[in-house]
Amino acid sequence: MNNEVYEQDLDEKNAVNPGGPFLIQMLFKNPVIMPDKDKMTAVLERHIGKTECFCHDEKTAGFAALEHISKFKDGDVPIQLMVTGCTDFKGKGFDPFLISQMWDCQEDRERIFRECKYQVVGVDMLAAALPILERANLDMDFLDALAELYPTCEAFYFQNCGKLFLAEDVRSHKLQKEDRFIFFGVNVRFFNVQGTDDMVVDTVGMSTLFLPDLQYHFHDMDPNWVVNHAYNAASYILKNDNPIDDGETIDSIENGMMNQNVQWKCQYEDSLIQPLRSVLDINMNEYASGNR
Repeated sequence: MNNEVYEQDLDEKNAVNPGGPFLIQMLFKNPVIMPDKDKMTAVLERHIGKTECFCHDEKTAGFAALEHISKFKDGDVPIQLMVTGCTDFKGKGFDPFLISQMWDCQEDRERIFRECKYQVVGVDMLAAALPILERANLDMDFLDALAELYPTCEAFYFQNCGKLFLAEDVRSHKLQKEDRFIFFGVNVRFFNVQGTDDMVVDTVGMSTLFLPDLQYHFHDMDPNWVVNHAYNAASYILKNDNPIDDGETIDSIENGMMNQNVQWKCQYEDSLIQPLRSVLDINMNEYASGNR
């Protein structure tokens, strides 16, 4: 466990922008060139359907995803998928607070930031107006395409949630279509509250889809059980377009398993821990800490 102490920072200027672009940062040990237009088109179309390339050079490649249309007041527009050219990557610039919550490659994260000197970024544009599940699946299809297009990628960093994965773990995943966004695009974090027995488990990344992140402020329960509950609850919220209203309840935990017989009350609040964002706070009854 990380024993470093961090300060609460809920400055509004660092608040999450709901529905913002989904950013995929690919890290490399050596420079890479932009794949040629025909190859990019073929790989993207195999994963996301029909595309139209509207720009392609060593600095930027852009593709319209013609089967994924955002509807705006002024007309319908296909989603744009952008890929940058290779640029320098400064691993030392990463905030230690962010690094502390990179649970998926704890043994490799320092090596990755030390050895990887280059990056390529993939991003979706105009995607906020898509239906929630359609956008989640499109972003993950885009991820699968990028993993194929860049075989020398060492690691993937997801800026929206702060998760870092070895590239081999991205390429070899066997996740079902609807589970990929929760696994790659949502981070469940864990914190001890200094000077108390209290703990906080929360999520980051749900707001990209205009969904609430989750928050648990508690004591006297195995935090691994709460982390598992958070992933299950986040998956339920995504698949059902957030059916939980303020004041409603959710199944609790008993011996590490979901328990329908005891319900925990939910209410919408601002987050306790940065970044500032709207969260669905889960009141864990006798295990709850703090005031609601």
